[in-house]
Formats: sequence, structure tokens, C-alpha cells
Amino acid sequence: MTHDTHTVGFTMHGGGDMTIQGITATATDIGRRIDVLEFDGPGDPGSNLELARVRGADFRKEFAATGTPTQVDTCDLVSLPYPTRFGLFRASRAVAPLLSITNRMLVIRWNDSDGRPRVLLFEPSDVELGRNTAYFAELTRRTPTMIGNRMVTEHGRVVDHLARLGIDPSEVDYLVFDHLHTQDLRRWVGTSTFQTDLGCRPPAMFPNAKVIVQRDELLAMSNLHPLQKPWYQAESYTDLNPNVFAPIDGSVLIGPGVALIKTPGHVFGNQSLVLNTSTGIWASSENVIAAECLTPEHSTMPGIARWSTRWQQEVVLNANTIETTAHQYNSVILEKAIVDRSQKDSRFLQFFPSSELTPTWTAPGTKPTFSHQSITHRA
Repeated sequence: MTHDTHTVGFTMHGGGDMTIQGITATATDIGRRIDVLEFDGPGDPGSNLELARVRGADFRKEFAATGTPTQVDTCDLVSLPYPTRFGLFRASRAVAPLLSITNRMLVIRWNDSDGRPRVLLFEPSDVELGRNTAYFAELTRRTPTMIGNRMVTEHGRVVDHLARLGIDPSEVDYLVFDHLHTQDLRRWVGTSTFQTDLGCRPPAMFPNAKVIVQRDELLAMSNLHPLQKPWYQAESYTDLNPNVFAPIDGSVLIGPGVALIKTPGHVFGNQSLVLNTSTGIWASSENVIAAECLTPEHSTMPGIARWSTRWQQEVVLNANTIETTAHQYNSVILEKAIVDRSQKDSRFLQFFPSSELTPTWTAPGTKPTFSHQSITHRA
């Protein structure tokens, strides 16, 4: 990809090969490395927190000059139950043990400087196969069927959404996830052998797409820690067709107004999507589950604002895994420094949770004060 609108602070990104579970993933040149975010702090989390604020603000100024994509669409995939103690980390006083989150896919389109059209799917989850994740399989087993059925709503499949938008799967260039928790990619990128549980050797639904992923996460998946195992479907990656991954190290500008920034903490190789749109700059990840978790002082959910003040916590994390919590906190501060304020309500920021807190009668006390529900952009 070449894009010449803005070059200050960005350099070409490349790398060597790597192997995960028998798959050789060749690092290709994906966009331009964002130099201002390639910083090694002094090591202590407090100093790195302040550095994240400064570098985020610096990047924000540069990123606004890179242009905008041509189109952004939001596609609802599924609403499902999620433990309150994970999604509203220690802050909520709601009695409901489970809240509801809605997983959504973003479809981003732009043209390279040579006029070539590009399509990127952010969070294109295979909802059906995602249910096999160890944690959610156990949660389903323990949840009464009646409650589970009421809390799970499938809104639409990835391929159906693309058809509605007039996009053929062969036109998709990139598949991107903020991290690979719950993800089973076999039907998206194909496998090299027959899959007993699927009853076939699935062809690639997206034959021309590369999976852009942080190298750190691929390396972690080759030898998962016990804290990580309930959330990954690592065994589903064993027979993926070779060279489907485009691993990156750090933050990259992919297209005009389209960037992936490294935001470690939720997992070691976490990354966030950053978009420059007609309403300003957005970020999207699963680091928090509601926009108000970045400005908890404005939350009306029970306990959130009080907890934030009492414990001097500037953000409320989505903390289902606590691999490196201080890093995740600092990553959310980085996201907070980059995005614009919402034009609908300036108390809240244009942070779009890839899994957004959704009101439901089965979870009293977890109705969000404010929801984005979508990002829509036309150049």
C-alpha cells in the first residue's frame, strides 16, 4: 500500500518470517510504521502512562492530516451475556452477574494513491464457531437455557452484511481483530486438511484477504499461559492455510485516515483501529465496553462514578483477562488522548467498543448512560 498524503512521523513497516503451529507467516510491508508511537518508556507504568498521553496527542495531530477513508459501515453481529465483573472491572454495583454486549463489525473502504480500492473488515467474527471458546462454552453450560436464549440475539452474518453492502468476499483485502480471543478463522481463510468437526475441508471465504495481527499475539498463541487458555481457540489455527497472516510489530498507517495502533494489556498483542471520519477521530477496541468507561465521572450506572473518584481511576477496563493490567490502563489512556469528543454529547468520547454494552431487562443496573451503536462515514 502506498499513500503519500502525509509522511511526517510515518515510515515503511516490514519484517521477517515467523512460524506458529507449523504456519509460516511472512511479514509483508503493510502501510507505514507510526514512528511517534514507537516509544520505549523508562519501564515503570507511571512514567509510561504520562508518555502515552503525550505521544497520543502528538499522533492525533499527525493523523488528522492523513485524510479519510471513503466509507465506513457498522454491522451488528450478535448480542450475548458477559460477566459484569469483567466488563465493568470492580466498579459496578449492579446486582446482575451478567450484562449484555453487542459484537459489531466495521467495514472500511478507501482507495490507495494509485486508485486501487481496498476493503478492511474489523472484527469479522464467525459467531457460530466462536461459541466453542472454552470460557463461553462453560458459561453457556452453567446458564439456564431460558435466560441464555433471552440474552443471545444474532443480528446478522458477516457474509450477509457484505452482500447488503455490495461487497463480494473476494474483494476483501484485510481481516483485522483487536485480538484473537474467541476467534476461529478456519472458514474465513481455509484450511490445509479435512476438519472433522466441520465435516469438510473449508475453502477460504475470503481468498484474497490477509489477517493483520500483532506478531506478539501470534507468538503468545504458540505457547499459551494458563491465564490465556480459556479465551483462545488455538487448536483451530493448526491447519490454517500458510501465509494468511500479515504480522506487524507496533503501529501502522494502512490507508488515508485508517491506522492500527498497538495497545497491549488486554492481551500482549492487542491492537486498536483508529479512523479519521467526517465527525473526527475514532478508536475502536475491546479495551473497554462502553464510551463512559473512558469518562466514568459522567456515568449514571450504579457505582461507576463513585468508584472512579474513590480509587482515582481515570478509566474502567474490560478485564476478563489480567495479563498486564497496567499496560491495558495505559493503552486506554493512549486511545483517550487520540480520539475526538462525541458530537452527540461532548461528555463522551468517540471511542467505539468492538463489544459495546447493551441495555437489557435481564441485567438491571447496567444500562449505559450513552451508546454510540455505530460509526457511519461517507467521504
